[in-house]
Amino acid sequence: MISKLVSTQFNFQKKLSSLLEWENVSNLNVTKIVSDIITNIRSNGDNALIDYTNKFDNVNASNMKDLTIELPRLKQAFDTLNKEQKSALSTAANRIRLYHEKQKQSTWSYTEDDGTILGQKITSLDCVGLYVPGGKAVYPSSVLMNAIPAKVAGVKKLIMVVPTPNAISNSLILAAAHISDITQVFTIGGAQAIAALAYGTQTIPKVDKIVGPGNIYVATAKRAVFGQVGIDMIAGPSEILIICDGKTDPDWIAMDLFSQAEHDENTQSILLSPDSNFINQVELSIKKLLPSMSRKNIIKTALKNRGALIHTKDMSEAISLSNQIAPEHLELSVEYPKAILDNIKHAGAIFMGRHTCESLGDYCAGPNHVLPTSGTARFSSPLGVYDFQKKSSLIMVSNQGANTLGEIAVTLANGEGLQAHAQSARYRITK
Repeated sequence: MISKLVSTQFNFQKKLSSLLEWENVSNLNVTKIVSDIITNIRSNGDNALIDYTNKFDNVNASNMKDLTIELPRLKQAFDTLNKEQKSALSTAANRIRLYHEKQKQSTWSYTEDDGTILGQKITSLDCVGLYVPGGKAVYPSSVLMNAIPAKVAGVKKLIMVVPTPNAISNSLILAAAHISDITQVFTIGGAQAIAALAYGTQTIPKVDKIVGPGNIYVATAKRAVFGQVGIDMIAGPSEILIICDGKTDPDWIAMDLFSQAEHDENTQSILLSPDSNFINQVELSIKKLLPSMSRKNIIKTALKNRGALIHTKDMSEAISLSNQIAPEHLELSVEYPKAILDNIKHAGAIFMGRHTCESLGDYCAGPNHVLPTSGTARFSSPLGVYDFQKKSSLIMVSNQGANTLGEIAVTLANGEGLQAHAQSARYRITK
């Protein structure tokens, strides 16, 4: 059902590399389809968007008004939630907002001795597009995680697109949009929605950046429009890696592995432990608990295809392998997680201690659940307020500074053979 590997076995690194291998946007046929969709949207705007939505989502829209959800409907969706749902959604939103408030950056500057002022100006993006999936599962939590940091950053216009197959919308998605202060909502999806956000149509505003997860067509489209607009990341399937010392309840660990495997068949769940007996216990827990899962077929396939229980020589090797894998979610299910934290170099989010399950981070802990996947935690970070702000350098040279810096600039410009650069600086030298 799930692979069991030993780090000392022959060809372990080859087997691990094969297990980790993933390319989310590699299908040439998909690339061609997406390219054609983008070209059509750019040429025909709303008309093409309506045609694609009717075709792919099985709806019968005649104009863009049919694909627009007005703001009063978002409020109505929130108002009609039961008390428990309202409380959970509002509390999660407040916690996410509080955490991301800590990430806000400010404009700064300093003045040199000659009066020259240097600094950095922080400015929020004007308009951001938020893609919300509407396929195998719906994720109101993703609305909160993408929208709230943008609002904290100061983004004024937030355009949400969400496909509604068979014209069925999800009340929790709409309620999450309400409490996240979304500006406009359109019931469109797929590559056509990404193209509309990137280039604009007669109805859809052109945005500065597109964030949010989607299927292979959405991911391919995001890659294709990058440069025309900013994007958050090209996300692969969700991942969890657990380092355990063998002293956590094996049922807990099995269920934590399930928590990612139930997303879809391509997700990855890996356990690293130096305790071989504990690994056997977790394997038994998996077999015991799986039949009770509502998404057991998805979990079973994910664990079979990309899951692993890995016996390491010791905790040090487990940490080393974790850094090699650079997982999206890393659980340190050990007695003293702070003691090993400094040795963790690459992870999207780190869940510390036996009681910190990854699913708390998905919904309500506060930190963002939009995280780097497929080893990209080696060089990238969780989505945050900083993704919705940009930086401008500030330079204000004093009269005295123009003399000092001018001499340097003239020398370097002449060295590069750029006469106008040198002369521009020389004009301002007064000594």
